[in-house]
Amino acid sequence: MAPSSTKKDAELHKEREILFAKFPPGQVPEASDQLARKDALEVEPHVDRRSVGVGYELTQYTLADLEEELVDKGFHLDNTLLSKLTRALIHYVEETQLHNLDAPERKMKRSNEAYIHAWEQHPHGDRDDTPPEWREYK
Repeated sequence: MAPSSTKKDAELHKEREILFAKFPPGQVPEASDQLARKDALEVEPHVDRRSVGVGYELTQYTLADLEEELVDKGFHLDNTLLSKLTRALIHYVEETQLHNLDAPERKMKRSNEAYIHAWEQHPHGDRDDTPPEWREYK
């Protein structure tokens, strides 16, 4: 059971990059300082790429929350089409993973097992449970 828990932990650890707009300049050092104040959040500024690398556990942070906080503080994120699509996909995936963590684990069965059991309980074929004297009654 230990290998599945480490795999699950690895799936919950995320490493993302938050891209910033060209203007105003100097956002990366300020944003990385802002994010570095948070507990359990790995922050690595990349001034040359206008981005901040972040590492976090999905149970504590989401990329959407981090970006929303930065925007609320006045930072401007990169709004190119590719960046918007990438962010939307990451937000969807993380939201789905969090939703699935709350969902109860289902037992896996063969898909036809319920139908087989139900079929065995019902009479089938050319059986007629009517007594013979009632069948010949006219």
